[in-house]
Amino acid sequence: MTADTHRRSPLGHLADVLAAHSTGGERGVRLREVPFLAQLDLQLDPHGPATTGAPPAGGWGRIAAALGSPLPTAPNTVIEAGSLQVLWLGPQEWLVLGPDGSAGASADLLRAALADEPGSVVDVSANRTTLELSGPAARQVLEKGCSLDLHPRAFGPGRCAQTLLGKVQVILHQVDAEPTYRLLVRGSFAQYLTDWLLDAMEEYRHPRLTP
Repeated sequence: MTADTHRRSPLGHLADVLAAHSTGGERGVRLREVPFLAQLDLQLDPHGPATTGAPPAGGWGRIAAALGSPLPTAPNTVIEAGSLQVLWLGPQEWLVLGPDGSAGASADLLRAALADEPGSVVDVSANRTTLELSGPAARQVLEKGCSLDLHPRAFGPGRCAQTLLGKVQVILHQVDAEPTYRLLVRGSFAQYLTDWLLDAMEEYRHPRLTP
């Protein structure tokens, strides 16, 4: 057996509980863990040579060529780059997300593109796990503990933010318009946040009360 066989996600023991609390219908909301996503913290000057200097054919810099897409430069936006997603975290910082097992190859690709330019590519995959909240009532659940305006007029698919949810720091990413949200949370807070979400979801397991 390899070491990977023995990996345990922070919330693996709650898979059955999360499934049991998930509901369908117009008030439906579902919660699951998406464990072991590759997560790379990328920091560099967005106006430096790796992004703007000596671009290859097609008019892209080296980082964009490596990713297959330019970095998102608008605050709190996300771009899709093949199997990767790139989240804007700050003027010189991005989080590159990928499928399980892709961290090493993606990091090598980005470091080669960065070359000797000031910056860094750090594998932070072990820092966080990911919770996925989806369904018609997902936004209402989040609004119980998040101060952001999550109405579609202000926050929609392709948006991300670093925020607090139930007093826990998370990276919030809206994936689609269902809506589906992904919450990246440090492993040490994952159980607490899951308990908070399950409590916030409880009312949606029952029919709407009518006069």
